[in-house]
Amino acid sequence: MNSTERTAHWQAIYDAKPLESCSWYQPVPQTSLDFINTLNLPLDAPILDVGGGDSLVVDHLLRAGFADVTVLDISSKAIDRAKQRLGEDASRVTWVVSDVTDFVPTRTYALWHDRAAFHFLTSEEDREAYRQALCLGTGEGSKLIVATFSTNGPTKCSGTVIQQHDEVSLADTFAADWSPLITSIVQHTTPSGGGQEFVFGVFQRK
Repeated sequence: MNSTERTAHWQAIYDAKPLESCSWYQPVPQTSLDFINTLNLPLDAPILDVGGGDSLVVDHLLRAGFADVTVLDISSKAIDRAKQRLGEDASRVTWVVSDVTDFVPTRTYALWHDRAAFHFLTSEEDREAYRQALCLGTGEGSKLIVATFSTNGPTKCSGTVIQQHDEVSLADTFAADWSPLITSIVQHTTPSGGGQEFVFGVFQRK
């Protein structure tokens, strides 16, 4: 899929499925929160959550007192749902509607967090565009948390083929600019009770 096709696909998904029925739904995104906590970021650290429109990471970051949170999502409908969910707290967040491969950051972030957006980029061209955006949006010492389906996980999500990774291939994907701090295999239980295996990586910008 190109970015136009991806946008149309996800707009349709968010039209059709309520949050609680989506396979990625987590009332508490504990793994992400645990990794974020290990970084000991100051509460004024700028954080970007990629693909976070229908994730509750932003909710928990705000509750924890983080004051500079940006959420990027390809779907305006996902972001609208998040704003509605947050109510008045939505004004405390910077919202960006964009395919991450088209994203041109105008600032740098102390943390770039991505749970399961990267694995939808199945072409090397799109992965390279992602890495370029990532490098523009971070600086030396910035942290990256990225998760994809593992090589034991699903091969598709929401009708779309994904790119699986293991701990080695995920680290290799970002090796030019990022040093690995932690890699971990994590099991996610979907709302229907199924299991999905993820690989998480935590990295520091060189």
